Amino acid sequence: MSRKEFRDLSTPAEAREAVESLDLTPDPETVPLAEARGRVLAERVDADLDVPGFDRASMDGYAVRARDTFGHDETDPATLDRVGAVHAGEEPSVTVEPGTCAEISTGAVLPDGADAVVIVERTTETADGDRIEVRTSVAPGDSVMFAGADIAAGARALGPGTELTPREIGLLSALGRDAVEVRGTPVVGIVSTGDELVRPGEELHGERGQIYDVNSYTVAAGVEEAGGDPRLYPHAGDDYEAMGDLLVEASEECDLVLSSGSTSASAVDVVYRVIEERGELLLHGVSIKPGKPMLVGRVAESAYVGLPGYPVSALTIFRTFVAPAIRRAAGRPEPRTATVEGRMAVRERSDEGRTRLVPVGLVEGGPSEAVGDDDGATGGADADGAAGNTLVYPVDKGSGATTSLVEADGVVTVDADTEYLAAGERVAVDLFSPDVRPPTLFGVGEDDPAFSRLLDGLDRPRYLAVGSREGLRRLREGVPDVAVTAGPDERESSARSGDGTAARVDAVDLGGWTREWGLVVPAGNPREVTGLADLIDRDLRFVNRDANSGLRASLGEAVATLADERGVDRREVVGAMDGFDRSVRAHESPARRVLAGDADAGLGLRVTAERLGAGFVPLGEEAVRVRANPDRTEKAGVAALRRAVEGADGVLDGLAGYEPLE
Repeated sequence: MSRKEFRDLSTPAEAREAVESLDLTPDPETVPLAEARGRVLAERVDADLDVPGFDRASMDGYAVRARDTFGHDETDPATLDRVGAVHAGEEPSVTVEPGTCAEISTGAVLPDGADAVVIVERTTETADGDRIEVRTSVAPGDSVMFAGADIAAGARALGPGTELTPREIGLLSALGRDAVEVRGTPVVGIVSTGDELVRPGEELHGERGQIYDVNSYTVAAGVEEAGGDPRLYPHAGDDYEAMGDLLVEASEECDLVLSSGSTSASAVDVVYRVIEERGELLLHGVSIKPGKPMLVGRVAESAYVGLPGYPVSALTIFRTFVAPAIRRAAGRPEPRTATVEGRMAVRERSDEGRTRLVPVGLVEGGPSEAVGDDDGATGGADADGAAGNTLVYPVDKGSGATTSLVEADGVVTVDADTEYLAAGERVAVDLFSPDVRPPTLFGVGEDDPAFSRLLDGLDRPRYLAVGSREGLRRLREGVPDVAVTAGPDERESSARSGDGTAARVDAVDLGGWTREWGLVVPAGNPREVTGLADLIDRDLRFVNRDANSGLRASLGEAVATLADERGVDRREVVGAMDGFDRSVRAHESPARRVLAGDADAGLGLRVTAERLGAGFVPLGEEAVRVRANPDRTEKAGVAALRRAVEGADGVLDGLAGYEPLE
């Protein structure tokens, strides 16, 4: 199979034009009024009757001839004969003659002869009940809504393109409309491709390289949010004929077909070949990151857009190019947008030659917030407003990471000719929604079960489990509010700078706890592992944690102690361990590898072993500490976390191997 190469990448503007050239607009449809909320009118609606259809009282009181009240007030009331009453929903049976009045309810038809209503609070009933004293003067039309005052027959009530909210539904009801013609909802077929994909809920075989299908449901949610009707089609593998048949089937049933995956220049990616041979390919590849392998074309009579396979790329391309087209087809207005300014917290390199959409997070600093420049120095925040107090940090784990957009607040667009964004540089952030707010607390560091539980009690926190070493590095840069560290004391008090020298981290200790660590083994400990020496002296397979982890630091200290006891070099001990360099990132991953039969022992916590039903060989305890940025201790989110840490005993009681710090 020949490889399709990206030669002339289209610009983002050309990609937008290609998508806009597709006709996604469905035919109008008539829907009952009860189902019309949120739909968009396809017709002009004129009133064919007056609303209200009669002169009616807008207040409880008495219907009068206004001239009978002229010149009267509290000291000289007008006395009028009561001739009857008129209630809402009934035809008046009385006529208001000079010198008379009629009791009237709100919404009731104004009786003949009356031209105003005196509110009941400005009247008094005489002792015999037959007459009413009016203690005010009124003008014709007071407290009266005349026929057609709301809307008159023949008037334009609503125009095409109007989104029907409860207000418009109310007006249509008043006009007696029980159904309306609305813009059709564009039907969007969604096809995920790739032999490695498995739908959520089905059995996953990681050993075969299978992954759950992320794009089908996330893109479907985006389609619905934009005003479309998503239709999920069966998963398509990488077979050319099967994929072609599925795309043609979807095109015959939908206004737009979206596929994700199989759009790149790889020899096994075949969607572009299907489009070329069974439809029309308008565009293949756009000069943007993420999202270069984008397709635009037609299959049969339907519009087609091919999204990249990686979730971040797929969602970014959908949000940037496809969602606006769906909104136009559905007659939906563009959503409200919001842009905030901030300062880059760190330097961010860019790829020259392609426009880059960088997912970023926001963190609010204090008035003394400082940002490191390219030379490692710090510069004070602007005194002119929010840009100096709002830090912007990249959240980019790669296009294959589904959490990048969840952990981000918006996007910074970097021009194709920009080499890098400097630390401290002012940038504009396009928020994902006007409702986005920076987290009340931004923390980084060790992945710890107790801290995760504390976060559950806080309002809108954000925490990135990057490990103790990386957490300290970021705290030194001044980006997060807090860093959580675990392991030996020297790991808590210093970070490693870029040149390998120790760099002191000035931070405020908010408190912490201890946790028991050791070796997670299969239930029942079938290999009878007793300690660290077994990993060196016996043929046992081991799974370690990554170098950023506090657990890895504790293990390193224990290895050094064992090497000293044996009078050998530490590297000799490490070299004797089968798997010391076999590291995983998450704190439960070693235990899961053990339970899957991939290893005899893994580095982990007692709480993890008990939760997963595994065995545990204790090796020691390590301290977990919560460190705060000294410039943020007065921040509300940090203060709330301090209180949570101080009251953490209740959380620790439910976690095996956890104890408060002495």
